[in-house]
Amino acid sequence: MNSLSVLCNVAVTAGVVSGVVALIVGAVLGAIIYKIVVNKKLDKSKSNAVKIIEEAYAEAKSIKKESLLEAKEQAQKVRDEANDEVKERRGELQKQEERLDQREEYLTKKESALDSKTAQLESEREKLENSKLQLQDKIKEHEEIKEQMLEKLEKISGLTKKEAKDILLENVTEEAKKDAGAIIKRIEDEAKENADKLARDIVVTAIQKCATDLTSETTVTSVALPNDDMKGRIIGREGRNIRSIESATGVELIVDDTPESITISSFDPVRREIARISLEKLILDGRIHPGRIEEVVLKATKEVDRTIKEAGENACNDVGIYNLNPELVKVLGRLKYRTSYGQNCLKHSIETSIIAGLLATELGANVQVAKRGGLLHDIGKALDHEIEGTHVTIGVDLAKKYKESEAVIHCIQAHHGDVPFQSVEAVIVQVADAISSSRPGARRESFESYIKRLEQLENICNDFKGVEKSYAIQAGREVRIIVRPEQISDNEAVVLAKDVAKRIENEMQYPGQIKVVVIRENRVTETAK
Repeated sequence: MNSLSVLCNVAVTAGVVSGVVALIVGAVLGAIIYKIVVNKKLDKSKSNAVKIIEEAYAEAKSIKKESLLEAKEQAQKVRDEANDEVKERRGELQKQEERLDQREEYLTKKESALDSKTAQLESEREKLENSKLQLQDKIKEHEEIKEQMLEKLEKISGLTKKEAKDILLENVTEEAKKDAGAIIKRIEDEAKENADKLARDIVVTAIQKCATDLTSETTVTSVALPNDDMKGRIIGREGRNIRSIESATGVELIVDDTPESITISSFDPVRREIARISLEKLILDGRIHPGRIEEVVLKATKEVDRTIKEAGENACNDVGIYNLNPELVKVLGRLKYRTSYGQNCLKHSIETSIIAGLLATELGANVQVAKRGGLLHDIGKALDHEIEGTHVTIGVDLAKKYKESEAVIHCIQAHHGDVPFQSVEAVIVQVADAISSSRPGARRESFESYIKRLEQLENICNDFKGVEKSYAIQAGREVRIIVRPEQISDNEAVVLAKDVAKRIENEMQYPGQIKVVVIRENRVTETAK
């Protein structure tokens, strides 16, 4: 029994030992196998890593190559552009050199011509000196003859030289008193005329703001209709369309018996233009109802605003003024639709500015102030239908509002003589304004009536005895009369000028004054052989 137990224990112990040995062997084998597997994976990972590194290196090498090629192409492009720019600059420099050569050649020719003219003038001066000496000799001879004649007259008349002189002075004094009285009367008449002119200007300004027949050309606009049926569509049911148009544009539509036409009346030229464009668009579109009217008027308003701005900018560019306030540019552009005595105010302002600049250049005055004052001198006319006051007052207020200089403001303020002149530029602007306004064809006076007036002026002068030729110049403000020296003496020339002036005053109607100039010239010609 004990032996059996021992055997059992031995057997159990042997099984446990066997199991432990098997377990150890399995663990060792597992560790070996795991190591083998891990080594294989490490070898594979190393191989993959090497492969990835090689691929990355190859890709980096390719990118580097492409970048180098791209950089070379970019450098070549920059080099080509630089070469083209250098060639262009060389071409421009060559053209400038050619222009400078031409200018130098021109100046050389001018200098040569000037030298020739100087020599000619020197020769003329020598001739004049010789003529002066001859004239002095003749004057001396005439004085001697005069003394002899006076002596004979004293013997014949029985009067001494002093007595005759006293009588002559008495007669001349009486004549001078008469002339002085006439001059005083003429000055008084001129003062009254200037006062009347100022009053007429005020009346004319008021008339321009009234809807009368005399201003119909500048306060109404006609719109052509395709047919008379369109009048009914514009009026609309119970007049709703025409009321909508008048309400949206602020104008008055006149529908009368005039065939295929409708009239727009308003003191505001900008509103009149908006209404004209709106009506034309509505007529062309054919859809006329209150909603469509508001939409079209809004578009027309934007279009006119754009046109006004462009007109102001173009005017500034035309005269070379580039720093005008943008708001003042817009106000200036409104003059595109403003007329005065039939003359477009914007074109008149541009013309005045150009003339003022030219005069300032000739006189050595400030050209920019003169041009700026000329451009803005009538700026108040753009708003004189909206703001109370004369266009001069409105223009001065606008210039002050938009920070114009005192010199320019004074040009605007003095261009109608409302205040005393304080600068040469103000006088220049007034003169330029008068030139632009009074040139032939500028205002309502027709070309035919202008020619007739000049012909009448010359015919009056030619009617006088001893007149060889007469010329009306400066738009009829001056007439020059050339007389025959053998028929008209120096004293008679003075009388002739007075007689011509009196006849012009009695027979002609003309604005302002006409200056009469009588020219008497003696020419003595002799040929040296």
